[in-house]
Amino acid sequence: MCGVVGIYHPDPKISPRLAYYALFSLQHRGQESAGIAVYNSTLKYKKGMGLVTEVFSDDDFDLLAGKSVIGHVRYSTTGLSRIENAQPFVVQSKAGSIAVAHNGNLVNYAQLRNELENEGRVFTTDSDTEVIAQLLSKFLLKTGDIVDALVMLNNILIGSYTLTLMVNDVVIGYRDPVGFKPLCIGEIDDGFVICSESCAVDALGGRFLRDIRPGEAVIIKDGESEFVQIAESQRKAACIFEYIYFARPDSIIDGVSVYDARTEMGKVLARESSVDADYVSAVPDSGITAAIGYASESRLPYMESLIKNRYVGRTFIMPVQTLREASVRLKVNVVRGNVRGRSIVLVDDSIVRGTTSRRIIEMIKKAGAREVHMRIGSPPIIAPCYFGIDMKTREELIAANYSVEEIGKLLGADSLAYLSLEGLLKAIRIAGGGKDYCLACLTERYPVPVPGEFYESF
Repeated sequence: MCGVVGIYHPDPKISPRLAYYALFSLQHRGQESAGIAVYNSTLKYKKGMGLVTEVFSDDDFDLLAGKSVIGHVRYSTTGLSRIENAQPFVVQSKAGSIAVAHNGNLVNYAQLRNELENEGRVFTTDSDTEVIAQLLSKFLLKTGDIVDALVMLNNILIGSYTLTLMVNDVVIGYRDPVGFKPLCIGEIDDGFVICSESCAVDALGGRFLRDIRPGEAVIIKDGESEFVQIAESQRKAACIFEYIYFARPDSIIDGVSVYDARTEMGKVLARESSVDADYVSAVPDSGITAAIGYASESRLPYMESLIKNRYVGRTFIMPVQTLREASVRLKVNVVRGNVRGRSIVLVDDSIVRGTTSRRIIEMIKKAGAREVHMRIGSPPIIAPCYFGIDMKTREELIAANYSVEEIGKLLGADSLAYLSLEGLLKAIRIAGGGKDYCLACLTERYPVPVPGEFYESF
């Protein structure tokens, strides 16, 4: 997860505010911390724990003036949830003032950090992003050229790394050659916005230009943009979970409408696992679009059985399991009049650990539902993610340890069905997508080498 932003605008008072609004529109990608770095003769930054609106006040933007800005909202994978690991990371060196915002996760983080420490470099955090910042500083000192430094960086990083960077007043966006995480660019007035999702371009009233291609960098200097292909890969492997869960439904990623993809997932799911029920409902918000597709295809009415408290964040991306469990009770409440005596098809996007699903089904049944048939708009998650999703071990993944029938019983559902892998890929194709996706968490086949895991080489 995580959301990254890069802004260039000729008015130094406007740029940081545009970054703030862009980060606000990407808040769904990370809720633990937020940060903004600006350059105006010198590099200044502010970052803190919490939501974008909690970290920044109006007074901050009198101090954070600058034409060039990068920003970040964090969801932790490598590195604990603490202020030291909040981004952007800043390095001051003879190469200049460097700031780095990172979405992804490095598989070879420990090895790279050890090598840098052996060279005498000192680290203040346990985040893999600090490794990227230190390496970038090292390569810029060696080459003096941003493109050459990115080539050298790319040659040694393994994993997922979508970046927004600032080297003095130059703003850079870079997407790793596999293309794990999304990145796009839009035009705003006389400037540019680089961001994780197109919804941030829309939020700024900008004009979407295009997605940054895998292995491509966009360099914005003195108000002009240049696209440079830094690296090529034999394969592409965009994270399939962007379409299943992470991205906002109103975003378009690599030419595919997330809303259309999720609707098609629901339609295919209905064809694969129909059930006789009174109506279709969703686990809000992430299950709504698939539920609409399911209802349309099954010709069952769509009704709300759960109402979400909009002031509670996503339970899956909360860092501690006890917090996830407590927040479920605050997150949703049952519409008792809609569920009493009814048979319900309850659609959600995925099941990771099963905690949330079990508690929600329990709540609905306590409110008087006759039956709850759980339908999931993705295949079972059976393997850890090493590229930026907080699913680190098979022990915590319910589908890695139990059959579908056993999971249904553990959740208390009257029936449970998942979308098949073939059905998922079919839905993406119908929505306009291709076939080059990272499916490792669904198949145990990894697109880059991961110690102890099967590497699906080409």
